[in-house]
Amino acid sequence: MKQRLIIAIDGPSGVGKSTLSRRLAQKLRYVNIDTGAMYRSVALAAQQAGIATDDGKALEQLCARLEIRFVRQEGLEKVLLNGEDVSEAIRTPQISLLSSQVSAQPAVRRAMLCLQRHMGEEGGVVLEGRDIGTVVFPDAEVKFFLTATARERANRRYLELKTKGLDVDPAQTLAEVESRDAADCGREHAPLRQAEDAVLIDTTTLDIDQVLDCMLKVVAERQLLCNTKGSTAP
Repeated sequence: MKQRLIIAIDGPSGVGKSTLSRRLAQKLRYVNIDTGAMYRSVALAAQQAGIATDDGKALEQLCARLEIRFVRQEGLEKVLLNGEDVSEAIRTPQISLLSSQVSAQPAVRRAMLCLQRHMGEEGGVVLEGRDIGTVVFPDAEVKFFLTATARERANRRYLELKTKGLDVDPAQTLAEVESRDAADCGREHAPLRQAEDAVLIDTTTLDIDQVLDCMLKVVAERQLLCNTKGSTAP
């Protein structure tokens, strides 16, 4: 009987995936695996090394040299890239766009796919990204697909960056969100799409707590179902 589930959270940028994945994992005492941060880390490393985002061979070699880890320090989740805390460095608008470009490279996706599956194969994990329920863990016991209007997601991103003291323009932020959506949905390898068995949640008019409550109810129902199946198995 499986006690600890694999939970997949997919959706475009700005729907609250990272925050919800983190809080859901805390509530369930699961491990939170931010797959988007993994691609952002590759993008940052490529930028630092002067590697073009369309140079598949160089990116493949780069991925082989990278160590990406998620740790909790002083109550905060941090992303370590080769031992360096890059939690803030990977959240800039530039890295956001670069990460969408490097994630379109098959070699990068293969490397991250292998790492993600290794991290989550035992269960007790919450993974968020854009292809978790369709490619990484198509057999995950719980799948969510979060969505919201592009304008609402751009507004959230704008406020987030302003809070960090960055000089951002609302119109440019909306354009960047729409550009990221087009890149994620239109890429040849593992495009963003909703898994057929995923629970769709539109977060446009919902706050984080409301979405989290909905997700916890779904997880509880799936956990009960898994336990029931396990107890009746021959």
